[in-house]
Amino acid sequence: MRVFYFVLSTLSVMALAFWAYQENYRTQQSIDEIEALQREIAEMRATLAMLRAEWAYLNRPERLASLVEMNFDQLGLMPLRPEQFGLIRQVSYPVPELPVISMPVDAVGRLEQQP
Repeated sequence: MRVFYFVLSTLSVMALAFWAYQENYRTQQSIDEIEALQREIAEMRATLAMLRAEWAYLNRPERLASLVEMNFDQLGLMPLRPEQFGLIRQVSYPVPELPVISMPVDAVGRLEQQP
């Protein structure tokens, strides 16, 4: 019986060692994936910073003013004046269409009055 327990404990230690070995490889793989994602995030942040800098460079007021002057014949852009702005109540919003009732339903019940 003693030999049986010895063999059983040896097999369980081997099984646990195999499980720990597999978990170690899964953990290492997860760490590698996380590091790859962090590198990708860092690259995207650097790209975003570069794009924001380019956007700021392209939207410089003096550059836009020179483009407006160069293309005035085609665009006819003029500076905005306060008289050009309107009030919100002057905006006409579209009236939403009511849904069509395709299958009318008879409702039977009693309305109770609230005190």
